Parts: sequence; C-alpha cells; structure tokens
Amino acid sequence: MIDLGTDYLGLRLAHPIVASASPLSKSLDGIRRLEDGGASAIVMFSLFEEQIRRENEAFEHLITAGTESFGESLGYFPDLDYGIAGPDSCLELIRAAREAIDVPVIASLNGTTPAGWTTYARSLEQAGADAIELNIFYLALDPDATGRTVEQRYVDVVSAVRESVNVPVAVKLGPYFSAFGEMAGRLVQAGADGLVLFNRFYQPDFDLERLDVVTDLALSSPAEIRLPLLWIAVLRGRLDASLAATTGVWSESEVVKYLLAGADAVMTTSALLEHGPHHAREMVDGLRAWMDQHGYASVAALRGAMSQANVADPEAFQRANYIRILQAWRNPFVG
Repeated sequence: MIDLGTDYLGLRLAHPIVASASPLSKSLDGIRRLEDGGASAIVMFSLFEEQIRRENEAFEHLITAGTESFGESLGYFPDLDYGIAGPDSCLELIRAAREAIDVPVIASLNGTTPAGWTTYARSLEQAGADAIELNIFYLALDPDATGRTVEQRYVDVVSAVRESVNVPVAVKLGPYFSAFGEMAGRLVQAGADGLVLFNRFYQPDFDLERLDVVTDLALSSPAEIRLPLLWIAVLRGRLDASLAATTGVWSESEVVKYLLAGADAVMTTSALLEHGPHHAREMVDGLRAWMDQHGYASVAALRGAMSQANVADPEAFQRANYIRILQAWRNPFVG
C-alpha cells in the first residue's frame, strides 16, 4: 500500500495535489466539482481588497450623486451604515464550502493596505477557512523605490496578518527578489507557516492591430517549472515552513519532480481549467503508479530526495552547472 499522505501548513492531506486559486473555486458548484475531481485541498478564488474598495466607492458615488446640487434630492436616501458590502459573498462562500466539502478550504487574500490585510484576514478566519494564503502582488514601478523597501512591505504584511489570526498563513510570492533565499527566511521569521512558489503575475501584451493592451489569461506550461523547482530544491530543509509548488503542473511528471525537489504540496490551476476538475484524480493515479514503479512506499520517502542537500552533485544547482551547459551546447549550423 502506497501512502500518498502529506502535511501542508499543519493540515493533513490525502495526497499532495491541491487545486490552487482559480475561477473554478468561485462558486460552490465549482468547489464541489474540485473535491469530486480529486483535489486534496482547495484554495479559494482570491478576495481582492482593491476591487472591494472600487465597488464601494462606485456605490457611494451612485447613491450620493446630485444630492448636493438639488435641495429636494437630499431626502432621497436615509442615512444608512452600509458597511463593507464587497467581501460578504466571498465570506458566505467559504462558510458554505466548509459545510459542503471534507477537504481543507484555504482562503486567498490579495490586499493593498495594512488595515485591509488584517481586517479581511480575520474575517476569512471567522468564516471558517482552515488556512489563509496571502497573494502578495506589488509592482514597484516607482524608480526611486529601493529593493529593501519593497521587501519590507512583504515582511510587514506577513507580520501583521500573523498577529491577527490563529490559522496557518502561507505566502504566495514571485521570484523577483535579488536574494530570494534570504527573503524567504525573513518571511518565515515574520510568521509565515508556508511559502507558495511561484506566483504568475499579470504581464500585459500588445495587440498590434488595435494598438491596445491585451489583458487575457495565459495558461502555464510544464516548461515553467524550472525556476520554482530550483528554489524548492535549495530551500528544502533550510526553512521551518511548508513549501508548496505552483506553476506548470499539468501531469504527474511535474508533481513527481516538485516532490523530489522537496515540495510538501503541489498546486495546479491551468491543467484543471483546460481538462476539467477530474484531471486532479488522473494526476493522483499517475503519481501512485510512478511511485509503485520506482519503489517509493510513501510521499514522505520521495519528498526532497533530489533537493540540493541530498543530491550527489550540489553544484548542479549552481553557476558551475550553468557554465557546463553553455560549453556542452553544439550549434547544428556551425561545423
């Protein structure tokens, strides 16, 4: 009997394959389909503070428009405490999901202000989320902003949320730090129980006919696993935190590679959007078959077997291997 069980953020999962945040987890029907399809945990569609703020500003403008221009309009609406209307549907969905499914429900939060991060994190916990994933998306477009200032914003967010909630907290972040290993350690010291590597930030494209910015969703590909594969392999055993892999997970091959590097959980979105929620179960079956064929009795035995600390040649993860790759290339157009 092969044991596929794994621990992620202190949560016991039946297997490592998790459905990451996507439109599939935006409705209760979609969440049920993800559980039925085989996901061991479900990350909810993100709660975006920025969107909530804009919706509330638009609502406030709508109900007050013209009231200062015409005296008779002052009595159109009574003074009401409208509160924050935006997150209610998200919180209700988490409550409903927690009652409807048996696998862990992980809330996803994308905040913009210190108060927003902590306030919504507490609300997500109270709604029943088993853990919270902080989806930190910050583009430092100010040429005068220093790298250390940007890093401190991430650290401050994690520290503030950690002090505000009792459930486990993971941080989903991108690789764009000059010293990622040191940054990962700072986030764990600030209170992160886990790191999710890596976030696929929105990157615009141009429509050459309409001369417009294209805002479509580009699905990942298996070729994108190499950067997170590298850092999970490097960080395995060096941080007191869970490691989750995301990006490029389309089959059991990517799942196995991430586990060999040292991931505790492997998250997928694009493959489920393309093939449907049932594809998670196909990846689970593929993982089990690979482990049986290669003599691994448990995920615990497989995890980290090819991390930097465990491989025979640690330099394979370093610059020396980069030099060897370049020197070994043979140009087919040059004799």
